[in-house]
Amino acid sequence: MPEQNQQQPAQQQTPPGTETLLQPKADHGETSYVGHGLLQGKAAVITGADSGIGRAVAIAYAREGADVLISYLNEHEDAQETARLVEEAGRKAVLLAGDLADPAQCRALVDRAVQEFGRIDILVNNAAFQMTHESIDEIPDEEWERTFAVNISAMFYICKAAVKHMPQGSAIINTSSVNSDKPTPTLLAYATTKGAIANFTAGLGQLLADKGIRVNCVAPGPIWTPLIPSTMPPDEVESFGSQTPMKRPGQPAELAGTYVFLASNAASSYITGARIAVTGGTPVL
Repeated sequence: MPEQNQQQPAQQQTPPGTETLLQPKADHGETSYVGHGLLQGKAAVITGADSGIGRAVAIAYAREGADVLISYLNEHEDAQETARLVEEAGRKAVLLAGDLADPAQCRALVDRAVQEFGRIDILVNNAAFQMTHESIDEIPDEEWERTFAVNISAMFYICKAAVKHMPQGSAIINTSSVNSDKPTPTLLAYATTKGAIANFTAGLGQLLADKGIRVNCVAPGPIWTPLIPSTMPPDEVESFGSQTPMKRPGQPAELAGTYVFLASNAASSYITGARIAVTGGTPVL
């Protein structure tokens, strides 16, 4: 368990950032997560699975018995490490690089999963893009458009393509954010998409209920991932997470159990359209 008041040094990376340069290293559950067969024989697709929350979820799913398709942008070294950890758990790992801002890549992702697994039992829409700006005038039009393309439009295209390959009892889990309820003004585009994800989840959960597909989202608070030093000023990186009641950022490993819970019919069969907060104590209404 991380210590209270834990801080990380000021640092900066070039977007999208990598685990190899992160200091201190994030905890994805490499040495701590123990599976109990909750997802035995399942086929999972996880976007943004090269690092951060996505890697932690991939490790947990593999140790629970699922094969995993690891979708990522271009962080090949990080993605290969995630694949190694999945295979170390005795499960199949499939790597697929590509930009989810392109609708064709979203459809190719689903096609590859069906080719490899024959179906999709669990879809985790986790990939995200963000940048920090002090003023709305600083936000380039193309950056606003890219944030929406990666964070919410890709989610629509992937779900639209995947649903026909998801049997009854399948689960879709989207990564929203504490920003869906408490938007950070300097993350205007990102926070806006995270609010959209919460509504998309609630609506899609109702729409797919008669197909037996559950749709939920997780709302993380500040989590220590490469996204942080690659998209925030060094001084904000140094104080990142200190504003929470727990006075520290969360580790990716601390979210993995929530994604397992929402993927498991044995654990969450009557939950759909929900948003579960994992925020270090910050309320999400």
